[in-house]
Amino acid sequence: MPGTSNIEWTEMTWNPVTGCVKVSQGCKHCYAEKMAKRLQAMGSARYQDGFRPTLHEDLIDRPKTWKKSRLIFVNSMSDLFQEAVPESFIQRVFATMQDCPQHTFQILTKRSERLRQLGQSLPWPPNVWMGVSVEDEQAASRISNLAAVPAKVRFLSCEPLIGPLENLPLVGIHWVIVGGESGAGARPMRQDWVDSIHRQCQRSNVAFFFKQWGGVRKDMAGRKLHGRTYDEMPRAQITA
Repeated sequence: MPGTSNIEWTEMTWNPVTGCVKVSQGCKHCYAEKMAKRLQAMGSARYQDGFRPTLHEDLIDRPKTWKKSRLIFVNSMSDLFQEAVPESFIQRVFATMQDCPQHTFQILTKRSERLRQLGQSLPWPPNVWMGVSVEDEQAASRISNLAAVPAKVRFLSCEPLIGPLENLPLVGIHWVIVGGESGAGARPMRQDWVDSIHRQCQRSNVAFFFKQWGGVRKDMAGRKLHGRTYDEMPRAQITA
């Protein structure tokens, strides 16, 4: 289900897959799961099965109808590389992205091992940015899998940041997003965790984007770090 997005680092969402299965602590308070349940209760046909993984064949070619250049988050309501998505379907999603050079596509996964496994057989045009979620040290192994993928832009989403991340292996990484958990039951994020990641990005010349402090009322907590906003984006042309 495509649509404009309130996510600070993108413009549009495109969801040829919806629904997912939790795999780590970062999934505990999944915003997409909560949204899917609301949409199911509202009678949305695409969410009649709630948050069960669902393929939407009719949406695969949708970006081809958008002529204006857009920054597009792929599967904000799912994970393209989860086991429930056949490799053939993933190939078709990538073919669409390759056929739409006017857009920039941002993909984010927690299934880094499958990403690495399939990555060598997928096309990686420069308009496809690939990222992994790294919420704490237990998830840090995803970074090495991402680094092995020949994407022109590789990024980390440290959100929800629920623990410190020291000594991040940032070689081959071009962008880091940091954000706290939001909503009911949100786990707190410490400033020293954020400061450490920021310093690591500065030392490695990696673009740093601070998305939010989070909390039950993320609008009240805001997104300023040391009195300023950090909206750095990766350079458009980066040599892998």
